[in-house]
Amino acid sequence: MPAAQRIAFISPRFSEGATVGGAETLLRRLAERAAKAGREVTFLTTCARDHFTWKNELPEGARRFGDLTVRFFPVDEDRDVAAFLAVQEVISRRGVCSPSDEVLWLRNSVNSRALCRFLTDHAAGYDRIVMGPYLFGLIWAVSQICPSKILLLPCLHDEGFAAVGEIKAMFHRVRDILFNSDPERELARRLYDLPDGKGRVVGMGLDPFEVSATAFAARRALSAPYVLYSGRREAGKGVPLLLDYLTVFRARTRRDVKLVFTGSGSLEIPPDLRPHVLDVGFVSEQEKHEAMAGAAVFCHPSVNESLSIVLLESWLAGTPALVHARCAVTRHHCRTSGGGLWFGTYPEFEEELLLLLTDEPLRRALGEAGRRYVRREYAWEVVEKKLWEALDGPGEDAT
Repeated sequence: MPAAQRIAFISPRFSEGATVGGAETLLRRLAERAAKAGREVTFLTTCARDHFTWKNELPEGARRFGDLTVRFFPVDEDRDVAAFLAVQEVISRRGVCSPSDEVLWLRNSVNSRALCRFLTDHAAGYDRIVMGPYLFGLIWAVSQICPSKILLLPCLHDEGFAAVGEIKAMFHRVRDILFNSDPERELARRLYDLPDGKGRVVGMGLDPFEVSATAFAARRALSAPYVLYSGRREAGKGVPLLLDYLTVFRARTRRDVKLVFTGSGSLEIPPDLRPHVLDVGFVSEQEKHEAMAGAAVFCHPSVNESLSIVLLESWLAGTPALVHARCAVTRHHCRTSGGGLWFGTYPEFEEELLLLLTDEPLRRALGEAGRRYVRREYAWEVVEKKLWEALDGPGEDAT
């Protein structure tokens, strides 16, 4: 029997239906693989769906999702949101906060006393606890219950929240850390001065797929080439920048290129671009993959990523990528794979997008290079080997 036979996975939200988020997806997929391998897995989460309001919308209690038992606990409704936001504003712009303000911020973040009580009562029944992402009060609170069993899956970004002293203490407190990429691990070591033996890259496996490259365009009556963006539509993901850049690109080059969005969130589309944007919203995995396969380019302008599942999926579809140069992770993927280009300014964006739209052999070569990279580095058998080593290994001594 493996050392980590009984495992709890913890996340503030559970990836279900239209609940979109890379961290939630990552934790669910790893939990499912552990359960499929014969380990006893329980997933602990909250009753919230919306990551803005954190309202309790789902029923409390345990439910089955395939091989997983998922326990839902209510979010604390008595937190001081005004105090939380006041401190968060300072943290987000990398201002200086006192230790007491950091604790106030975390205690009034998303928390669940019910979940923490359950874990306190049942901690002896788990060999390991895998939890993330890093920046929520709930994760910080759990890290203090049984740190010697905890593997933190942080999904770390280079942002103000990462510089909080209490966050640094959490990284040192837990048993081990599961990173999604080499740049994420390097960032954590730079920020927190972690011991050499602490933290390992695991990531997430992806299953290859074969879909039609023409089905999406035919279904949606698209005759012009299109750039695709998939995921949450938020400023932090670079969506406003992409809208602005494509507006300018069409005006300057006079090329009829469309912009397609899948995913969730509102869009503020510039008037001149509105006739050329297709927002299909939240779609099935099949249709998302078909949209990726049919795109001329997959553009991911976010500067804060720890893995980027959608980028890896677009490569499995054989589509080249265009990413922001300020994102160390997606730039690393593109450089290592040879599957995409990166831009730091609008002139670079224009030059590279124009090249990808006009050079079919290059576009095909980049897409195939990306596909080989994902199949080699992110096959489930590769990821699972790393995960089992992390779960069953000795880890670091918790402090």
